[in-house]
Amino acid sequence: MTVRLSDIADAAGVSVMTVSNVMNGKRARVSESTIARVQEIADRLGYVPNIQARSLKASRSHIVAALVPVREESSLLFSPHTVAVIGGIEQHLRHRGYHVLLRGIEQEGDIAQAIRGWSLDGAVLVEFADSEIDRIAVDGIPLVALDSYSANPRTIGVRTDDHRGGWLAGAALTGAGHRRLLFAGPPYEGMGVVGQRFEGFRSAVVAAGLDADSIAVERVLTSFEDGRELGLRLREDHPEATAVFATADVLAIGIMAGLAERGVRVPEELSIIGFDDLEISGYTRPALTTIAQDLRAKVAEAARIVLEEIEGGEGPRSPVTLGVELVERGTVAPPRRA
Repeated sequence: MTVRLSDIADAAGVSVMTVSNVMNGKRARVSESTIARVQEIADRLGYVPNIQARSLKASRSHIVAALVPVREESSLLFSPHTVAVIGGIEQHLRHRGYHVLLRGIEQEGDIAQAIRGWSLDGAVLVEFADSEIDRIAVDGIPLVALDSYSANPRTIGVRTDDHRGGWLAGAALTGAGHRRLLFAGPPYEGMGVVGQRFEGFRSAVVAAGLDADSIAVERVLTSFEDGRELGLRLREDHPEATAVFATADVLAIGIMAGLAERGVRVPEELSIIGFDDLEISGYTRPALTTIAQDLRAKVAEAARIVLEEIEGGEGPRSPVTLGVELVERGTVAPPRRA
């Protein structure tokens, strides 16, 4: 038997309009207790919304795309950071009655094609370079770009204070006495996330009285295996380095694995700081010192903004920047040599 909104309303003792608002994500004027009661009754009765009918009535598809770049035939979910972001987006949108279309983007022009090719209400862009976002020329669909410093007026940026994060890493390492430092991350020319982290790191190093030239740089992709390969050759390529700042935890953990294979002890022989504070960072041995970003808050803010824009926002706004903090664990110690 088909369960109707009126069935739920009768069981909950509220109006059909209230039930409709809850089911369609329009909950601003509905109390939390009523939302919980309506949702519990709907679940118990086995209510299944008629997505097609709802979309026709509202002129919406209730579909939001999560677009992720795919490089060199790799899976779009190879990174723990990406998995956490996509999972959070899906959770927030599902609770508001929306569906998430997950799509890997192999070529730059595919972003606009993917947005235009589906009946989307909005899209969240995850881990794209600013240069790719700069060239998006799609109007009429809310677009939220995570970790973006693009000035494209068609997108709304939600990001972490990457400059501050880099500064905290540099201050922690120089404060521990390190003078020969290595920065490891993707190419940072053109600024963006990695560029901001590098500039913050360099600022802290200079503020500590060191020459910016004391920072060696390794341009390496953000993956465990690329980090491991760097760890395997790090002592040969950078024998003077006493500490490393890696722009992502997964990269830092890979570097630690490569160093371990070479018999290099962390932090006794080399200190290392990551960035993200992924759950796995607490499981390494030693546990990884890292720059923590509030990933849950960032994802929640992205979901909130895209839904607000879909449901009547007033267009582009200033980027949202969330704070960071240093989480000290076990991978930083004073150097054996200054």
